[in-house]
Amino acid sequence: TDTYPKLATRQAEIEGVPVTINGIAKGAGMIAPDMATMLAFLFTDAAIEPRPLHELLAPAVDATFNAITIDGDTSTSDTLLLFATGTSRSRGAPHIGLPHDPRLAGFRAALTEVLLDLAHQVVKDGEGATKFLTVRVTGAESAGAARRIAFAIANSPLVKTAIAGEDPNWGRVVMAVGKAGEAADRDSVAIWLGDIQVAKEGEVAPSYSEALGAAYMKRDEIAITVDVGVGDGASTVWTCDLTADYIAINADYRS
Repeated sequence: TDTYPKLATRQAEIEGVPVTINGIAKGAGMIAPDMATMLAFLFTDAAIEPRPLHELLAPAVDATFNAITIDGDTSTSDTLLLFATGTSRSRGAPHIGLPHDPRLAGFRAALTEVLLDLAHQVVKDGEGATKFLTVRVTGAESAGAARRIAFAIANSPLVKTAIAGEDPNWGRVVMAVGKAGEAADRDSVAIWLGDIQVAKEGEVAPSYSEALGAAYMKRDEIAITVDVGVGDGASTVWTCDLTADYIAINADYRS
């Protein structure tokens, strides 16, 4: 059900020699960590051996492909492969054989950018999607707790349908925080839609107006930030809205 090809490319330098990372991906439905119905293939001309390549790839995937969801469902068909051809050695690039080689700093950043670009493309092409949603949670007990709260928000049908209906219903966000099962201080919770503070200390922010929230929700890209007020843990995940087209696609789809 993909509607367009998903491609991304970045360049980096290793000891002054430019190397390229190219990536392609497939996925539009049954998308949730870990990776779900996903096929992604990346290629680089850098001369990096498998062990350091894996050391680079695993955390980058965790922060990108494993931080997206379309519908909360997964499948058995998920693959991400990164190939290093080593052809840049003919242009003077060094051979990298050890993990955590400091010469890989630029490559590491470029690899994460390619993966994040592809992951965002998958979400934006989510089945029936009309909105791209960034959910950021701060103030949690740990990064893991923040991620679990963020996914509770991102996977909530009530939140996702509110996004589709352009409804700034922050009560649904609070509901999702509560059902995550992680610590949160009701009287410290703060919520923002983009730069608009909606809730402060568990209540409607004095500066907030429904008109501001409603106008913001008409955007194609929405950001919800929630501070749960109990610690320093933070996490960001990405999702899309849930529309009648998603239901139509999957009600009519027969595999």
